Amino acid sequence: MSMTYQLSHLAALESEAVHIVREVVAEFERPALLFSGGKDSAVLLHVAAKACWPQRIPFPLVHVDTGHNFPEVIDFRDEQVARRGTRLIVGSVQEDIDRGAIVEQPVPGATRNRLQTFTLLRVLEEGRFDAVFGGGRRDEEKARAKERVFSLRDEFGQWNPRAQRPELWNLFNTKRQLGEHFRVFPLSNWTELDVWQYIESEEIPLPAIYFAHRRQVFRRGGMLLAVGPFTQPRDGHPDEEPFEATVRYRTVGDMTCTAAVESPASSPREVIAETAVTRVSERGATRADDRFSEASMEDRKREGYF
Repeated sequence: MSMTYQLSHLAALESEAVHIVREVVAEFERPALLFSGGKDSAVLLHVAAKACWPQRIPFPLVHVDTGHNFPEVIDFRDEQVARRGTRLIVGSVQEDIDRGAIVEQPVPGATRNRLQTFTLLRVLEEGRFDAVFGGGRRDEEKARAKERVFSLRDEFGQWNPRAQRPELWNLFNTKRQLGEHFRVFPLSNWTELDVWQYIESEEIPLPAIYFAHRRQVFRRGGMLLAVGPFTQPRDGHPDEEPFEATVRYRTVGDMTCTAAVESPASSPREVIAETAVTRVSERGATRADDRFSEASMEDRKREGYF
């Protein structure tokens, strides 16, 4: 008598992601994992730990620090590194600015998100990493939808969509020329809803700002920005009058371009209920840097952004 075992959709996604992590560990000499402390990188770290069990994660975590991060996220990052016993490499955008390698735009409202690319490429070159895990998902943004699981980057760290390899039947071509490397996205086939359902199922900890809390905010361009050391209402703009609201963050990044959403959701279960009915991606709704043009993300990926 035969028995049929059917995987749940979350188990199938996890199994695929674990397979991808193990493929990288087997095929590459110097992998690393980009870890921002956000929900996707928290899930990716959890999956990587499962893939490498019973040993510790055998590759370092890399964080590109803009210097404008939410304190709660930095605290969470450090806590996870200590708990996992992994090595953390921090690339500082501020240090690159201080030594004149990159120049910050001297205009109100400028963000450091675009400056991250230089620091990221510097860190990857110094570490001689040949494969770098990222938590990107195809449902995030138009340019992400074009991405392969194993995304080939040239010797300058740049992305060319025409140079990507076919990935039929989950077979990955990992051959590369000297100087090239891969960005690898094990969560490519996940959605925002999948991520939250997995977080609830696996009881994965997250920074507190992902859940409802009271915060001083102001409106700019239809988005709710937090009042803080790097984001202040502009003088002479009465529409930017600060007020207190119950908000949460769908995605985290540089404080100057990451917006909150009004929400009472205080648990993964409540966030899942909200996410199931939303029709706007988290980046489209809460990342000001993705609103500059229709191709803003694709332009940054071509420059070397993850």
